[in-house]
Amino acid sequence: MIKIKIDGMTCGHCAQAVKEALDALPGIRADVCYESGMARIEAADSIETERILEAVEAEGYGARLLIDHEDTTQTKDNAGLRVAIIGTGSGAFAAAIKAAELGARVTLIEGSNQIGGTCVNVGCVPSKILIRGAHITHLQANHAFTGIPLNRPSIDRAAMVRQQQDRVEELRHTKYENILDTHPNIELIRGWASFADSHTLIVSHTDGSETRLSADRVLIATGARPAIPGIPGLKETPYWTSTEALVAEQIPKHLVVIGASVVALELAQAFLRLGSQITIMARSTFLSKEDPAIGTALVNVFEEEGARVLLHTLPDAVAHDGKEFIPETKIGKIRCDRLLVATGRKPNTGRLRLEQAGVASGRNGAIIVDNHMRTSVEQIYAAGDCTNQPQYVYVAAAAGTRAAVNMTGGDAALDLSTMPAVVFTDPQVANVGLTQAQAADQGIEVESRILELENVPRALANFDNRGFIKLVAEKESGRILGCQVLAAEGSEIIQTAALAIRNRMTVQGLADQLFPYLTMVEGLKLCAQTFTKDVKQLSCCAG
Repeated sequence: MIKIKIDGMTCGHCAQAVKEALDALPGIRADVCYESGMARIEAADSIETERILEAVEAEGYGARLLIDHEDTTQTKDNAGLRVAIIGTGSGAFAAAIKAAELGARVTLIEGSNQIGGTCVNVGCVPSKILIRGAHITHLQANHAFTGIPLNRPSIDRAAMVRQQQDRVEELRHTKYENILDTHPNIELIRGWASFADSHTLIVSHTDGSETRLSADRVLIATGARPAIPGIPGLKETPYWTSTEALVAEQIPKHLVVIGASVVALELAQAFLRLGSQITIMARSTFLSKEDPAIGTALVNVFEEEGARVLLHTLPDAVAHDGKEFIPETKIGKIRCDRLLVATGRKPNTGRLRLEQAGVASGRNGAIIVDNHMRTSVEQIYAAGDCTNQPQYVYVAAAAGTRAAVNMTGGDAALDLSTMPAVVFTDPQVANVGLTQAQAADQGIEVESRILELENVPRALANFDNRGFIKLVAEKESGRILGCQVLAAEGSEIIQTAALAIRNRMTVQGLADQLFPYLTMVEGLKLCAQTFTKDVKQLSCCAG
């Protein structure tokens, strides 16, 4: 049995790619594990280990030969290692599970009443349930299929919320609370943690008592909360953040949304489709960090659905007269019965007393980490939304796992170069890799192509051709560097693009692939073909 350590894998697909490369060698049968970053190989005596390492490196990963039993010594050496994790969200739990598997004694510390963090409680799970319900409402009243009557349904928002929260509680129980029952090496302490020094935490409990906790390693995974802009009068009003909006049992008559990024647009469109009059105030444009064409197209979508969009407009002040909110803007006063503030999120680091431990943070309080989740202090790590990494739950979970490996003596890096991201508006926004502007900033000469969805047969069959697919490629080599998607199923398209970029495919290589018909993801192939062909002149399924 040959064992090798593999560096650079970011997902199970990476492990599968390595396995396929190894299995292609004569006399080889490989078992590759993404979680442990290892491959166990049964090989013929005649094969040289150099060929095995070269096969892995050819896929873009690092590889080194492990001596016999090297992979098991980490667990043995970590017996008695004390790891304290502040927080109980996705990053914290991923780290706790992995650290416990590697032999550490783990203490989770949580100050709020619920464990599970943002995603399951007040983020991804409830928001996607709301968005799905609103989408079904919209389809009943606005679909394009002749012969099927349109119907504006009557909405019982309170019933929607009950079903939503039942599912939230179910997932919190199965994915978080049950974990504590099945992992004896993981302990939970209730209370708010702060640093006394780089090895010691003080946990303050609700009864006023304190617990002093010493640890060999500390992981900070405290997440983030809604950021509230300093608009005069706003803090004196009963405004909503996403937390309140998601559990509101009444549909507002007129909802004003301050913000034009992910959370703002997702919730604005959901309430618009449930029957609210919607006004959106954007500091600049929609999704200002994305390719400009995406924001422009989304504005058109929102306005066609009936929203009022005010770009480059924020309230100068906000008042509340006991019944209505009154945002004052450059175009005058606007009256509404609800006001949603969705202007980003702020790391939960203020009460940690990071200075006591010497942990460096940025101006917004985000903890600065490297790609191994190391902070400025050797034995202290951080993961998730409280850091300078992208605020996505799957990034937090991946970071937590790698932090645990590193805290227990391993060497695991987090590669975000092919991180896909999705905004769950309709159509959905999805992207991976570099935009044209980002490539130019890096001095890379690129060319790009945009495929309007009217050229995708599945979009035509769906009677929904809103949006486009864009590919960005290095001009000299044709290697794909980025992909931007605006499409009803953009979230399902983008992972294929991520795999293409991760495997350094060219546009020609992608164009030559077989894609099933009729599918939306076939649009990637068609977009790749536009680099050399006029796809309007191709027949259906043209290879």
